Amino acid sequence: MNIDRIEFLSWMERLIERFDLINENISELEKKRGSVDGEELLDNQDILQMLKISSRSLQRYRSSGKLLYYTISGKIYYKLSDIHQFIRESFTARIPKI
Repeated sequence: MNIDRIEFLSWMERLIERFDLINENISELEKKRGSVDGEELLDNQDILQMLKISSRSLQRYRSSGKLLYYTISGKIYYKLSDIHQFIRESFTARIPKI
């Protein structure tokens, strides 16, 4: 089966248009998926991976009030800005002794 160059370019152009459309749809879904008032929401797995802590440590931070969380339909979520604030508050700078 032989196709000429013009037909090939036409098919490639249609494929690229479809990929662009799929990319736009995925981008829109990602924006809607995890945000409230334009702020990204993260679940437990996201936080465990981000902070490299155990699930028990995460539970301790929630219970002690150090880490704010929100429950939506029985699932726990965290605002990204709250996580950044938690990190800032937990960070202690050490001054080297000379």
